[in-house]
Amino acid sequence: MSPVPPPRSWEQEVQADRREKDAVFVSDPDSPVPRSERASFRELDYYPADPSWRYAGWIERYKTAERISIVTTAGKPRPCERWGRVTFARDGQVLTLQVYRLLDLPERKGGEGLFLPFKDQTSGKETYGAGRYVDLVGPEGGPFVLDFNLAYNPSCAYGDPGRFQCPATPAENRLPIAVTAGERGPEHAAAEPSR
Repeated sequence: MSPVPPPRSWEQEVQADRREKDAVFVSDPDSPVPRSERASFRELDYYPADPSWRYAGWIERYKTAERISIVTTAGKPRPCERWGRVTFARDGQVLTLQVYRLLDLPERKGGEGLFLPFKDQTSGKETYGAGRYVDLVGPEGGPFVLDFNLAYNPSCAYGDPGRFQCPATPAENRLPIAVTAGERGPEHAAAEPSR
């Protein structure tokens, strides 16, 4: 994948998505924020929007998808397949992330059916320790947009671990760089926001 300049309205769209998510976290009955904490919840904290973290291109799909299990934050296995991989360059390094498809969810077309968890040098320090997720946006077959500005924490990062059992990031998706884009850790939600 290659860096791709965003459309002119990109930053406004990113900010609107963040405001909408904050509103959902406060008012939605299915919010991952525990009910007892919603009254004091203000907003999530994010790294500033940075267009250099936005890539586009193709997923290198594997001829044969390998079936594996991803362990959840509760220690339970979830069936999935290693579907393909994305490669991109950052800070002079060529980096690869595996793309999965969770087999216990209904099959969906395009990027909606794919799962891309990752850990990086911010994990457990500035972002959630079990990793973050980022969606691949695009039609069946691609091309896809991979925008780390839209990286988010799994639901289990915010609330009752018995309520949410989120897939943890496999070791093969640990990046040797700091991805300073997207959501920061839930412990930063009460801090002064970086918008």
